[in-house]
Amino acid sequence: MSEKKKYNCPVISQEQIVEGIYSLWIQAKEIAAQAKPGQFVSLYSRDGSRLLPRPISICEIDREKGALRLVYRVAGKGTAEFSRMPKGHPIAVMGPLGNGFPLERAEGKRVFLMGGGIGIPPMLETAKELNAEKMIIAGYRDELFLNQELSDNGTLYVATESGSQGTKGNVLDAIAANELRADVIFACGPTPMLRAIKAYAAENHIECWISMEEKMACGIGACLACVCQSTEVDGHSHVHNKRICKDGPVFLSTEVEL
Repeated sequence: MSEKKKYNCPVISQEQIVEGIYSLWIQAKEIAAQAKPGQFVSLYSRDGSRLLPRPISICEIDREKGALRLVYRVAGKGTAEFSRMPKGHPIAVMGPLGNGFPLERAEGKRVFLMGGGIGIPPMLETAKELNAEKMIIAGYRDELFLNQELSDNGTLYVATESGSQGTKGNVLDAIAANELRADVIFACGPTPMLRAIKAYAAENHIECWISMEEKMACGIGACLACVCQSTEVDGHSHVHNKRICKDGPVFLSTEVEL
C-alpha cells in the first residue's frame, strides 16, 4: 500500500454559500499537483477526541496556485469545527485519495454529469477538465449552490424537490423533462439516487460511473469500514466486497451492488 502523507494546509478563504454549506479554499501545493476530478481528501480535527478524519470531495483544483476548493455540508462536530477556521489557520489534510472519474472514457462524447446534494461539488472540476459535450444535471432540495460555476462549464439542468427552480423532482425527472440523451454518465450523490441512475443506465445501455458517498474511517483501505458489495471477489478481503476509499470512490456501476 502506498503511503499517503499528511500535510498542514493553511486556509486561504472560507464562506458559507447557502445554509449549512461552506466553500473552503486551502493551500495544498503537493496535493493539488497530483489531484484528479472525483478524488477526495481527509481532513483531521484538532480535537483529540475526534480521531477519525472527515472525507471531503475535491470541488476545484488550482494547480497554478497550489490550492484546493472543498465545498462541504456541516453534518457534525468535525465539519462544524472546519467551518469556523479563519484565513491562515492550518488544517491537517491527507490526500489526494481514491481513484477519480475516468475522463478518457468520455472524451468527445455526450456526457451526463449528475450530482445530488453534496454530490454536486465534485462535478465542477470534472466538468472543467472534461473535453466533451457536457450536460450537467444537478439535484437540490430547494436552494441552489455552485449553479453559476457549473453553467460556465457545461449546459446546466436543475431539479429541485420543492419545484422552486428547474424541474420538480430528481435528476432523472430533469433528464426526462428535457429529453436528454448521453453516451456516458458520471454521477455522485446519495445511494438511492445512484441506485436509480444505475437502473436507468442499464435500461438505456449507457456506460455509467458512480462515485459513492460513504462514511469512512482510515481513508486508505486498511480498516474495511467502508466496504460495499461487489459483483467480483475482492483480492484484498477475498469476498464480494470493494473498499470505497481505496478501490473507489468511483466505480463502474455494474461492478457494485447498491
